[in-house]
Amino acid sequence: MAINREKILGLFRDNPGAFRPFRDLMQLLGVTKGQRAKFKAYLDRMVERGELVRQQGNRYGVAVASHGITGRLSVHRDGYGFVTPDDGGEDLFIPARYLREAMHGDLVEAMAAPRGRGGKREGRLMRIVERVHTTIVGRFLTTGDHGVVIPDDQRVTRELIIPPRAESDAKSGQMVVARIINYPTDRSGPTARIVEVLGSSDDPEVEVLTIIRKHDLPYQFPEDVVAEARAVADVVGTDDIAGRVDLREFPTVTIDGETARDFDDAVSVSREGGGKIRLRVSIADVAHYVRAGSALDGEAYLRGTSVYFPDRCIPMLPEELSNGICSLNPQVDRLTLTAEIVFDRSGLPVSTAFYPSIIRSAARLTYTQVKGVLVDKDQELRKQYAHLLDDLTLMEELSLRLTARRRQRGSIDFDLPEPQIVLDLQGQTEAIIKAERNLAHRIIEEFMLAANEAVATHLESQGIPSLYRVHESPDQEKLRDFRDFVFNFGYQLRLGEETVSPAELQKLLDQAEGKPEERMINEVLLRCMKQARYSDENLGHFGLAAPCYTHFTSPIRRYPDLVVHRILKGAIAKTLRKQDLERLAETLPETASHTSKRERVAMEAEREIVELKKVQFMADKVGDEFDGIISGVTSFGLFIELVELFVEGMVHISTLPHDFYRYIEKQHSLVGERSRTTYRIGDQVRVRVASVSMERKQIEFVLAGTESVQSTVKGNGNREEYPRIPVKGKRPRVKKAGGSGEKGGSGGRRRR
Repeated sequence: MAINREKILGLFRDNPGAFRPFRDLMQLLGVTKGQRAKFKAYLDRMVERGELVRQQGNRYGVAVASHGITGRLSVHRDGYGFVTPDDGGEDLFIPARYLREAMHGDLVEAMAAPRGRGGKREGRLMRIVERVHTTIVGRFLTTGDHGVVIPDDQRVTRELIIPPRAESDAKSGQMVVARIINYPTDRSGPTARIVEVLGSSDDPEVEVLTIIRKHDLPYQFPEDVVAEARAVADVVGTDDIAGRVDLREFPTVTIDGETARDFDDAVSVSREGGGKIRLRVSIADVAHYVRAGSALDGEAYLRGTSVYFPDRCIPMLPEELSNGICSLNPQVDRLTLTAEIVFDRSGLPVSTAFYPSIIRSAARLTYTQVKGVLVDKDQELRKQYAHLLDDLTLMEELSLRLTARRRQRGSIDFDLPEPQIVLDLQGQTEAIIKAERNLAHRIIEEFMLAANEAVATHLESQGIPSLYRVHESPDQEKLRDFRDFVFNFGYQLRLGEETVSPAELQKLLDQAEGKPEERMINEVLLRCMKQARYSDENLGHFGLAAPCYTHFTSPIRRYPDLVVHRILKGAIAKTLRKQDLERLAETLPETASHTSKRERVAMEAEREIVELKKVQFMADKVGDEFDGIISGVTSFGLFIELVELFVEGMVHISTLPHDFYRYIEKQHSLVGERSRTTYRIGDQVRVRVASVSMERKQIEFVLAGTESVQSTVKGNGNREEYPRIPVKGKRPRVKKAGGSGEKGGSGGRRRR
């Protein structure tokens, strides 16, 4: 018999608590007497790796205490990993020595080991169910008679061996795409061949291509999709208008960032009797042009969302549609789907209507212009837009009502600054500034939130299957830790038996507003939150305190919005038959899962390119000093965000003043046992840039004025050696949550 790890572990899968005598294992696996010594040595190696446990009497069993857990493996660049169960629940920590041949992203089966003294839930990998990587993007280097590819994704911790004559035309130092020939085993590393040469890593275009290839983002549209897009008429025809409500007489406007190129939402308002205000949110009728089952629809589903980089957009739809007939450009007729809502004096909706429409945008306004008119009272702008001044003023009035109403019910607003990358003509980072969020942003955000909620409520009331944007309650254990954390600052947080009211959390944020600990509390609470996602079930939106919510307002750049448009149009026209409803109930779960995954991929790619630009920006600032805020605390050091630049780096624990530091996880702090010096999330510090590594995309700081800095930095900016300082406390998994919101300003799209 060929001794096989999978077959050995398979014997214990149905009864993981059982122990089998060595003789029984030989018999079950067909091991001959001549193979006995080899088989015994193989089992002992599995014991050394922690996969098996040996009892007295030569009995073997798996080192587990529960049945198998299937989930995605996430590997940290330091070598350890976590398995996120497919069916939910707590992540399973996998120590580095037990990762074996598995790679980041693989679907694996793991089994939980008994909890140790620290209560940490550890596991062992049993088998790889599905490989996620077929290609790897990285830097090609020649060494001896072969080459290697060092993965750009530091979570892929193994170098790929490139055999002779598999290098294509790649030159040492270039970025390449390598296709895996053989996956790693317990005896050998992965081998691959180069299938695409991207070019020099210093080229800004190659930087973008690297991220595009790494995240497998569809970058170019197939010919049939382009042909279908070009076949769409670029003007609204007479036949298109039939059956639509004509809103061209109303002063409708779009309000977006200065660099926006597609406009999928337009708004108009009018004052009604009794202090009521009527809002019309008209959204590009993309469903009129992108038919279900078409090539355009298939490609849009595949992409799931548009992806935004600092210098470009990878659109969900071809430009002929996204910047053309579907974009609500000024002074031209456009087809739209309108949500019309009447609000009373308190901001409560008293009536809603939904219908296909046609509009003609009166102006393409920017956030800066609207702020200039309403906030700055810029006389030139007020004169230029005198014909819209009353409407803009009414929009401000309505948005304030809606904000007050939303805050009253407990909607949570995190007040955390977002960065905006400013590039020069060569694509290099020129500056990193705070993205502005002014009154104009809040006007549009409130209107979009109101429209999304109205559509979701309408479809649910009709009993029609739909896609929802859901945000589930935070984990209760994390909330208890958060309650204990804020108690140290004199704040009380009331928790229910199962969850907490979002109003309680917003009340706490209001109490902390303007205090030194405000940012820290915002950061820690944000990390308690779960990630919003799409679902075919209405689970509510915790952050918005909304019982029913969807995405309706951006069908040019989000596929779920396009799906909701089709459902809403069917509901309006009363054309949804029984078989249509059954088909929706069957397909929506997969659509929700797929689009949620595509959103996460887009967010990761967007975050990565921003982090790359930040590292490049800091490359020539080694030795410079900056003010910073501790944005994260781990057992191995402090994450510091620079106040003015929105750049994050790390102060390694070995560079702190010499002491024995205790990591107190629940208090997000490191405390020196001798000096009692405390470093806590939210604290202000002064740091000096110690090194910048382009290869690792890391920035390292040291505390300014610290005399006992332990690190030695070489001329190339890399750390030579850090002495080991003992630290008490378990090594945590560090996660950063994204911002929340519906529609952001320049520099980002706030996702609710």
